[in-house]
Amino acid sequence: MPRTLEEAQVTTKAARLKLPKGTHWRAIDPDIHLGYRLAPRGGRWVVRWYVDGRYRQDTLGTADDVMDADGVECLSFSQATTAARSLVEIRRRESLAKAKGAPLTVRSAVDAYVEGREKVERARGGRFDTGNRMRKHVLSDAALADKEMHALTEADLQDWRGRLPDALARASVMRVNNDLKAALNAAASKHARHLRDLNASHIGVVIKNGLAAVDAVSPVARDKAILPDADIRRIVEASEAVDCEDEWGGDFARLVLVLAATGSRFSQVIRLTVADVQTSQSRLMIPVSHKGRGEKHTTRTAVPVGEEVFSALRPAVAGRRGGEILLLRPRWKQLTPTKWTMVGREPWKTPSELARPWKAVVAEAGLSADVPPYALRHSSIVRGLRSGLPVRLVAALHDTSSAMIEKHYSAYIVSALDELAARAVISLKSADVTPIRPAAAG
Repeated sequence: MPRTLEEAQVTTKAARLKLPKGTHWRAIDPDIHLGYRLAPRGGRWVVRWYVDGRYRQDTLGTADDVMDADGVECLSFSQATTAARSLVEIRRRESLAKAKGAPLTVRSAVDAYVEGREKVERARGGRFDTGNRMRKHVLSDAALADKEMHALTEADLQDWRGRLPDALARASVMRVNNDLKAALNAAASKHARHLRDLNASHIGVVIKNGLAAVDAVSPVARDKAILPDADIRRIVEASEAVDCEDEWGGDFARLVLVLAATGSRFSQVIRLTVADVQTSQSRLMIPVSHKGRGEKHTTRTAVPVGEEVFSALRPAVAGRRGGEILLLRPRWKQLTPTKWTMVGREPWKTPSELARPWKAVVAEAGLSADVPPYALRHSSIVRGLRSGLPVRLVAALHDTSSAMIEKHYSAYIVSALDELAARAVISLKSADVTPIRPAAAG
């Protein structure tokens, strides 16, 4: 048992000046003592607590004997008391966590999340973007990745986001931010009892506030990605030229054409099967996206397309079974540092496979180099709104929600409504007006 403590007067500067050299203690909680250690250039605050039959001790900061307290490096008595309780709580959690076995860290939470996602993505066709993103932007950041979850703070998460590369697109920041949030929430749910035992039941609030949604892509950037129909046609024609020049065998041009005709996401069109081409109904049955939570009521969305789309898809359909993936790409084998040969064809996997040929397409079409493939989707949505289609129908055709359409395309909704309202305006006077009374003579 600890010995009886003789309490020192350390609450004020004046009282501390009267103390002899050495460390002077004052109890602030059962088994927790705040200490003042006199030094030539002002005293320092220390804390000790009783554990496993002996005291453990740690330093808190400088006492406000000479400088004014700032609450961080230089502490008043009350600030030191608060800091002491907080530090002891952290140390006790750390000890308890070690006693319970391997610590639950951000790294272990992300590893478990990535493993689960990659298992799902492998079953869906082999997309591994999630794991690549998390390894590059989260697991490589040791300051965050090695942090134990019970000790995680909002500042830790906000500081991590501040360390992301400035060149990283805002949309990419949102994706990795949301993946990290999902990973931490999944771990917090799975290990709720463990975290509760470590007095970290507040972890959900830490995750929510620390990874609060970042601003979406700016309206100006979105406007640049909305192209007139003439530019969309130039992109389609340019994709055919690039396809021919780079010997894609029609695969690249077909992909761009389907993206432009449907406004669907890359992740959706690469899952199209041969059976999804319904020529007699003039439509493609687009697989629903994997975005959002829970099960969706349907697995396909019927999207009408023109005859030129079916003409382009005929070579990809002929002689193939309904369950086969519709859109393929060449699989290349490198023979020498400068020579490659095609050894077969395989499904598309990630949007990064579009990067090189797309760069050639926008150059061929005479468009700005910063026009992304996603411009085909933005432009399709705006085209539907300008054509007077109801917001709900535009949302359904593009596998998104009316709320998202209203949030990101509100200016085009207003413009479309103005055009519809203008069509309802009629002339209130006849071109040939016959007066009721003849004009008076004279």
